[in-house]
Amino acid sequence: MNAESPAQRTTKQRSAVSAVLNETEGFNSAQDLHAILRERGESVGLTTVYRTLQGLADAGEIDVMRPPDGDYLYRRCSQGHHHHLVCRSCGRAVEVEGPAVESWAEKVAAKHGFKDVSHTVEIFGTCPECAAKH
Repeated sequence: MNAESPAQRTTKQRSAVSAVLNETEGFNSAQDLHAILRERGESVGLTTVYRTLQGLADAGEIDVMRPPDGDYLYRRCSQGHHHHLVCRSCGRAVEVEGPAVESWAEKVAAKHGFKDVSHTVEIFGTCPECAAKH
């Protein structure tokens, strides 16, 4: 019996989902990615897309974000720890570093005796292009 997770095992479905993530910009829902796969003629079920995305996220290969009023969104991101500035209107995401956030997180964790701490920060606003339209 094979004990590999879906993120570790190379399957046709995983390769197809990875290819779509490599080719798309910004964050996309599992449903959006599934629709792209179907348009391409790939035979991948929505459940498989969700399972594959979870495995890729667990392996640290993709970023996952959940906007305040929406479903989880996924995208292939650069390596290394970073945060996102996300447009509420069009979904455009910009990777940003946050040294002040890093320092604050370390201080808060130390103050309360926590070790091996991680965090995610997503900042939501309106990008310049969308702001200009309104």
